Amino acid sequence: MFTTGYVIAVVGIALCVFLCGVGSCIGLYKTASAAAGVLGENPKKFGKLIILMLLPATQGLYGFLVAILASNQLSALLDVTVEMGAVAQGWAIFGACLPMALTGFVSAFFQGKAAANCIYAAAKQELGFKIAMGPAMIEFYALLGLVISIMVVMAI
Repeated sequence: MFTTGYVIAVVGIALCVFLCGVGSCIGLYKTASAAAGVLGENPKKFGKLIILMLLPATQGLYGFLVAILASNQLSALLDVTVEMGAVAQGWAIFGACLPMALTGFVSAFFQGKAAANCIYAAAKQELGFKIAMGPAMIEFYALLGLVISIMVVMAI
């Protein structure tokens, strides 16, 4: 039988996967669109652009990882006999997923915008991998959300 705490936890897990996935899709749309224009004129730049194109995809993977780790805590919710304990544990899992959900969505969105602009700049001149530093710095905040979510999930 599902408890209220179980449902709260599942909503938190689903929100994490959903927001990280949507952010990654938006970011990838921006980078893929930018790269398509550049590659249409110079297909030889594919190797240099692939990293910039794929950067926003990592947040979707991070959200999926947090969801897997958090879902391992769901079986414990079914064993809690006191409803208040189950609700509190459900909110704990929900809260543990929030850092990744929010940082994953926002960072993927803005990382896609930054990477798309870097792709446009790379079309004009050879900049090497130093052009990826801007979008990579945005990745740092997604990693912070990942680490915090993992730490909280493991503490539950």
